[in-house]
Amino acid sequence: MNLEPAIILENLHKSFRGGRDEILRGLDLEFPRGKLTYILGPSGTGKSVTLKHILGLLDPDQGVVKVFGTDLSTLSVREKIRFREKFGMVFQNSALFDDMTVFENVAFPLREHTRMTEAEIEREVVSVLKTLGMNGPYDKFPNEISGGMRKRVGIARAIVRKPEILLYDEPTTGLDPYTRITVDELIEKIKTDLKLTSVVISHDIPSALRLADQIVFLDQGRVAFRGGPAEFVKSVHPAIRRFLDADLVSFRALSMAGTGGRP
Repeated sequence: MNLEPAIILENLHKSFRGGRDEILRGLDLEFPRGKLTYILGPSGTGKSVTLKHILGLLDPDQGVVKVFGTDLSTLSVREKIRFREKFGMVFQNSALFDDMTVFENVAFPLREHTRMTEAEIEREVVSVLKTLGMNGPYDKFPNEISGGMRKRVGIARAIVRKPEILLYDEPTTGLDPYTRITVDELIEKIKTDLKLTSVVISHDIPSALRLADQIVFLDQGRVAFRGGPAEFVKSVHPAIRRFLDADLVSFRALSMAGTGGRP
């Protein structure tokens, strides 16, 4: 049975500064249910703006955003807020509350948006943290745990309410190689175990090639490519070739540095 895509963007246009700064220029895009999509592209090409349209935080100047068949333009402000309960969001820097413990950070959305008892909240929080490889202690503050652990806590908070769609904003940017691998493994585990519809905004080509069911490449506010990782690396689109070549140059520079400049 072919299910309708979880998210459909049709002819999406968005400009800022009175139309002088055109970001999206007729974006057409579909996100399959239960699949992991990476959105790649240079900075300023519309990745974050696309994500905000999916969440209903921005309204398009033209075009339609549908999530599970619902046209977001038909919802009131209050209905949009309620509709966002279908989403979980993993922020670039985890966005944890510094004055809350690990447990309190993950429990926060349950305390704010549900009527669960404290005993029920404790069961859910401990369960999701253990699923992500954190067996305690949960009374530490964010500045007392490693970067990898902070990422786990941020992801745990995003999935503790069992969303239908999980969004990641640059989840591996600025991380050391070890933590980056850890985050990749967490994304893969969630993809395998929970089978959520997931969307990752990223510049991380290796992660996308390893994890994505679908890669989308944006160029100047339009979709330049949509397909699988194998097809992506073979694309002859000029912007994609520049993007891939720049990543290869960076990798070679790091390799040269590790050998004292010797090839």
